[in-house]
Amino acid sequence: MGKRSTFSGLARFAQEVKIPVTHSTEETLKAGPYTGVLNGHSTSQTSKEVSVFVQKYDMSGSVPVFATMKDVPDKLKKYYAQRERFFSLYSTPPGCLLDEEGWYSVTPERIASQIAERCRCDTILDAFCGVGGNAIAFAKTCQRVIALDISPTRLALARHNAQIYGVAQHIEFILADYISFAKAYSSAPRTTASRKIDVVFLSPPWGGPSYLSESVSSIMNSDSSAAGEMTPFSLSSIQPIHGADLFKLSRRITSNVAYYLPRNVDLHEVSALTLEGGSSKGDPQEFIEVEEEWMGQKLKALTCYFGGLADGQSEMF
Repeated sequence: MGKRSTFSGLARFAQEVKIPVTHSTEETLKAGPYTGVLNGHSTSQTSKEVSVFVQKYDMSGSVPVFATMKDVPDKLKKYYAQRERFFSLYSTPPGCLLDEEGWYSVTPERIASQIAERCRCDTILDAFCGVGGNAIAFAKTCQRVIALDISPTRLALARHNAQIYGVAQHIEFILADYISFAKAYSSAPRTTASRKIDVVFLSPPWGGPSYLSESVSSIMNSDSSAAGEMTPFSLSSIQPIHGADLFKLSRRITSNVAYYLPRNVDLHEVSALTLEGGSSKGDPQEFIEVEEEWMGQKLKALTCYFGGLADGQSEMF
């Protein structure tokens, strides 16, 4: 894979896709010997650049921070109780920050790390980065992370959290709509100087916590459903567009897609994705690998790997 480059090609990248973006490059501090973690391996070396917490990107005070459980709104209590599962450095000063949607949608750190290991590459695009859980994990296994979000608040929180983990300098934060970004990127002429995206990670909005409660409610009102089962989650419920269309758009960028989906997603719909024009290689024999993401005794989600990310299909990478 090679050594991480300290050059940020974001300005050229944004120009190539011809869409307006808001971005920043983390400031660095000239320093001497340091001990750090690169690509998941501890290193001790002399470097000209060491990440520091840039105060102007400190988002402390921008979202509520709870001192005790009694201060937490009832709808967030179960998420707050898992705060150190979401971010193991949650309490490291100045402290990780999440807005309400962030509490609902952030990927637990251990799961994010597992996905990041599977997606190890040069350049990965995190299409819906939210408050940064996955982007932080990707920064430890990939040369460069492009983190997109349509919310300026969540993008700023992601950068704040990435600074706490010391990896913000490896992430390009872009305020942009992924749909517009993907269409512009995939339609732009490719040149030898073009930035190549190796992997696209999709963790789109599922509709908030209600995606499960609605499934349970529909079961309670149906005599034909077996007890304890959940109604399958349809890709049509994915936001901001149908989940199948989102996948097809992403495959115009790269064949290597990791799709993070609810644990009750309809796997028949998932299996049909590569048969409905979603396969950029046009290979009807392409397999999809589905990985269950467990935390303790609870199944949290599924990650579906396509293209060269699926076991046994490295030739497609």
